[in-house]
Amino acid sequence: MNNFQQALNALQTGEVIAYPTEGVFGVGCDPDDPQAIQKLLTLKQRPVEKGLILIAADYQQLLPYIDESQLSEQQLEAVHATWPGPVTWIMPCSPKVSTWVSGQFDSIAVRVTDHPLVQRLCREFGKPLTSTSANLSGLPPCMTTEQVSEQLGEQLVAILQGETGGRDKPSEIRDAKSGKVLRQG
Repeated sequence: MNNFQQALNALQTGEVIAYPTEGVFGVGCDPDDPQAIQKLLTLKQRPVEKGLILIAADYQQLLPYIDESQLSEQQLEAVHATWPGPVTWIMPCSPKVSTWVSGQFDSIAVRVTDHPLVQRLCREFGKPLTSTSANLSGLPPCMTTEQVSEQLGEQLVAILQGETGGRDKPSEIRDAKSGKVLRQG
């Protein structure tokens, strides 16, 4: 079994994996599996209130998680103009989204990735993944498979082999309603 299949199988069985994204390595799991999310939060030492980003192969995968009715045509156009790419948008969430994903918010952070390996993973998995930087809280995000192994290796079933997209920072985060930049990319 190759590394890609190992990572896909891990996701399908409710495990947490690490994978390369546009800028840093991310850790993620099935956004609809509360037990997998609990494993992820424990691994990261991250409070559930903070919420998680969803990363997807295309916008269609995100639609079940978003309440588009709360956004204007112009707001949606601004979002779509940046995708696929390294911009994460805060959008109103649909009733489908559990507080395991949204945290203390009535919104959800979403991104359509331009990373080919992550696109393939989301397509074959059939839905988005949760995405948070691969590191323990307080430590810098991992940039290589080796760094992920050092920090989190023993706690992960699979680390998808691959290179990050070459950006040296996590994705930019913007609010879809206000258009404001919440985190510089």
